[in-house]
Amino acid sequence: MERILKHPVLSVPENEKKVEFFFNGKKFEGYEGEAVSSALISNKVKEFAIHKRDDAPQGIYCANGQCSHCTLIIDGLPLKSCITPLKEGMNIETLRYVPKLPEDNTPIKKTEKFEEKCDVLVIGGGPSGLTSTIELAKLGLNIILVDDKNLLGGKLLLQTHKFFGSIEDCYAGTRGIDIAHKLEKEVRSYPNVKIYSSTSVVGVYKDKKAGLFVDNKNYVIVEFEGLIISAGARERSIIFPGNHLPGVYGAGAFQTLVNRDLVKSSEKVFIVGSGNVGLIGAYHALQAGIKVAGICDILPNVSGYKVHADKIKRMGVPIYLNHTVLSAEGTGKVEKVTIAQVDSSFNPLLETAKTFEVDTLLIAVGLSPVDEFYNMAVDYGFKVIKAGDANEIAEASSAMFGGRIAGLEMAQLLGKDVVIDDSFNQKAEVLKSRPGKVVEFKEVELYEKYQPVIHCVQEIPCNPCTSVCTQHAINLVDDKGSIMDLPQFSGECNGCLNCLAICPGLAISLAKKIDGNYAEVILPHEFIPDFKEGDMVPLMTMEGEYIEDGLVTKVRFNKKYKTSIVYLKTTLANASKISGIRVQKEEDVKPLANPSFSYIPENGVVCQCELVTVKEITDYIKEHHVRDAAQLKPLRVGMGACGGKNCSTLLPRVFKMAGVEWNEVTPGTKRPLSVEVPMYALINESDGE
Repeated sequence: MERILKHPVLSVPENEKKVEFFFNGKKFEGYEGEAVSSALISNKVKEFAIHKRDDAPQGIYCANGQCSHCTLIIDGLPLKSCITPLKEGMNIETLRYVPKLPEDNTPIKKTEKFEEKCDVLVIGGGPSGLTSTIELAKLGLNIILVDDKNLLGGKLLLQTHKFFGSIEDCYAGTRGIDIAHKLEKEVRSYPNVKIYSSTSVVGVYKDKKAGLFVDNKNYVIVEFEGLIISAGARERSIIFPGNHLPGVYGAGAFQTLVNRDLVKSSEKVFIVGSGNVGLIGAYHALQAGIKVAGICDILPNVSGYKVHADKIKRMGVPIYLNHTVLSAEGTGKVEKVTIAQVDSSFNPLLETAKTFEVDTLLIAVGLSPVDEFYNMAVDYGFKVIKAGDANEIAEASSAMFGGRIAGLEMAQLLGKDVVIDDSFNQKAEVLKSRPGKVVEFKEVELYEKYQPVIHCVQEIPCNPCTSVCTQHAINLVDDKGSIMDLPQFSGECNGCLNCLAICPGLAISLAKKIDGNYAEVILPHEFIPDFKEGDMVPLMTMEGEYIEDGLVTKVRFNKKYKTSIVYLKTTLANASKISGIRVQKEEDVKPLANPSFSYIPENGVVCQCELVTVKEITDYIKEHHVRDAAQLKPLRVGMGACGGKNCSTLLPRVFKMAGVEWNEVTPGTKRPLSVEVPMYALINESDGE
């Protein structure tokens, strides 16, 4: 099995129970309870389904139950493999075309009606769902918290990096996986909170009831007074030839595989999108021992935090701005990806094409809120609030604080005498702030005593370095009057290394002068060191330029922050400019000598459930003068298993390509989020007499 056996941050579980299962008649091994999709990918299976159209192969995309790409025939039933736990002896088959109804003439056995009642039903156990539950539980309300995974935490469970923000408000400097454990522990400490994990909410009904599909087995009806929607977001896609090939993942799916399930899903990846999700995805790949050929973005500037982009470039990953993806190619799976520069109108300049040999293409171009149940609840007149990404796409630090506010607002709706401090909303606004201005980095004159060199030059909501400095020598520049202000050092440094170890952006080093020509530089390093004392390592500037080789004099591991601390001897002239150690060789990121692609944008797939292309839709719009998205149903657009949730985000662009402005079009109706529920579960059929 292709597993991650060593990781610089994550603990690799020991003695997990192995089980045998069958895929298309062949025996494989996996771990009991892991997602079926993860077990298959660890066994190098990427092709999950064969589409009825051109026998096109399909693989996973979101790994989060939000699409249908991973549907397999599991013990005779069509199930989404990314949310179906693996069991001993499972018989799994490739889904060929469309599933057939299983033949079963067995009389119905004993059935049972399961009902629950609560004050507030919270849908989604991610950062905002957990914090809203905590606030409601403190007020004595009875809560039912539902999440479709077996562990609570949502996207926090995928984050190995340290969080931004402030320590007191959102655990800044703590890794997402550790924050998830802290919040889950607190939620489980309240006796008035009942948790349904491995459970999907499959329906919200007019009589203030919801249907729960529990553990792929039972159907439970929950009656509630208030409803909080914290179901997160789904991955967006983009249109290009080959976007439906196995090996094209959403970035969140990739993080699920490598960080949650410790599956080495790839050998080399390319990433589209330079927001924080794409930048962090690259970092996670490198930590998992997976090469990253590069990141491209159609925009002229990185859209994520500069400290994220800088550390990625220091690791040896190039970022291609003003570039777009032309195509993904391969026989049954991704084998090559081609990108090209764009002009001022975002049209690709084919003569600038570059092709990379990779087995995975990560799409990190944004998220869409999972808020269908919220819209239904509003129509029904329920007391309902949405939180986290379901409300507004932002960082998890913002989601945690926003969840607290959502919980208090729900308590108010239910008649509790609760006052929400004005500072809460102010802090929430700061935490979701976009990056601000960038200042010029100034070199630091070094002396015989340690001093921190701060490579954080862009305004972002973050200040843990100021909180942990034992000398109170790091403070924020008084400009905006919030944690958006930049940190600065003034005073004495005792070399405690706290600022260096806690910094989420790895943007602080410590340095001191040794003699007239040399210095000691101390760097954080979040990888398993492939060097030892006495080795020479390539050192990089803040923005990823090679500057010199440095001598490793000592390597220590900070257990509290799970960060390696590397001591180096460098030249004095370069010491304050040194910001990181390159971990990826230059030859790992070079494109092929000659580009290899066939760019026919009209062949790009819009509706991936039904494999409907751009050309088919634009031709139909022109021929039939379409002004209502529902008129595309004869083409099967929006009629697939995802319920039109994924292709609907692409339709505005497609209509514009057909000469129709989106404001002239009536959008289609998205079906509520749901998963397949077998009849035996709906009626809670048991083996009893």
